Amino acid sequence: MATTAAEEIRVGERLVRVSSPDKPYFPERGLTKLDVVRYFLSVGDGILRALRDRPTMLERWPRGVFEGAKVATRQTNRGDAFYQKRLPAGAPDWVRTAHLTFPSGRTADEVAPSELAVVIWAANLGTLRFHPWPVSAADVEHPDQLRIDLDPMPGVGFDQVVPVAQEVRAFLDELGLVGYPKTTGGRGLHVYLSIEPRWSFGQCRRAVLALGREMQRRRPDLVTTTWWREQRDRPVFVDYNQMARDHTVTSAYSIRPTPAALVSAPVDWAELDDVRPEDFDVVSMPARFAERGDPHAGLDERRFSLEPLLELADREGLAAPPER
Repeated sequence: MATTAAEEIRVGERLVRVSSPDKPYFPERGLTKLDVVRYFLSVGDGILRALRDRPTMLERWPRGVFEGAKVATRQTNRGDAFYQKRLPAGAPDWVRTAHLTFPSGRTADEVAPSELAVVIWAANLGTLRFHPWPVSAADVEHPDQLRIDLDPMPGVGFDQVVPVAQEVRAFLDELGLVGYPKTTGGRGLHVYLSIEPRWSFGQCRRAVLALGREMQRRRPDLVTTTWWREQRDRPVFVDYNQMARDHTVTSAYSIRPTPAALVSAPVDWAELDDVRPEDFDVVSMPARFAERGDPHAGLDERRFSLEPLLELADREGLAAPPER
């Protein structure tokens, strides 16, 4: 099918080229590549806040989202979409990077967005989801965000995850800590906590495990921290392994690669009981963002100590969980 000529879009001081702007990206919603680019522009302050100066893996869907599309794996290395850890060839010289060492010993220079133009450049490459590390490019060894991933088991609805998130909030309040929730674009929830960057990935994982065990005590009907999936007998898993080195979660405002084009949406605690994942998509989010701004705007204004959670881990005799 013939496509229209490339467009150049001004983003701050940059001109970013968007090739094949009318290429279908979400055909069931009638959304094109240019629609995706305009979406990211509309939530620019929010997504840049989520990504700024963080090593970020790009999840690229250059052919858009269509029935039967598959993501390339390390085993097959073939697919319609793929994860890109290293800086793509031909990147403009204004795309900054962070140097990383993975658990395998391999290294990479990974994109570390410093301005909105980088997000739009990545969107032109087919990036729908951004996967930032919980560290800054200036210090890749010490997380400055604790990310609590509330992962529902198959068949479990969002309505069973929300009470767990509210219990997390209550517990953090008791410790004098402030968490910020967001939807994932699916049935799960993430809670972010800004922390002082002086603890290792292992200590951060141990802190989330301690929090998960506390949730398991408080809501034994809902929460599990059992690692092996086949052994979980409760609906919501607190996935402490998402704080392991080289594990990331989808950023706020990323687009889930499913036909509905849902997005990962920061929300206020006060509205959490009333929202649903399907409330937030590429079409509806721009108006919400224009009206309400970013609920995560205050996330990094105050950094908290991890000591209360590590002290809980000590009292419970929790060793650092094994790497997975």
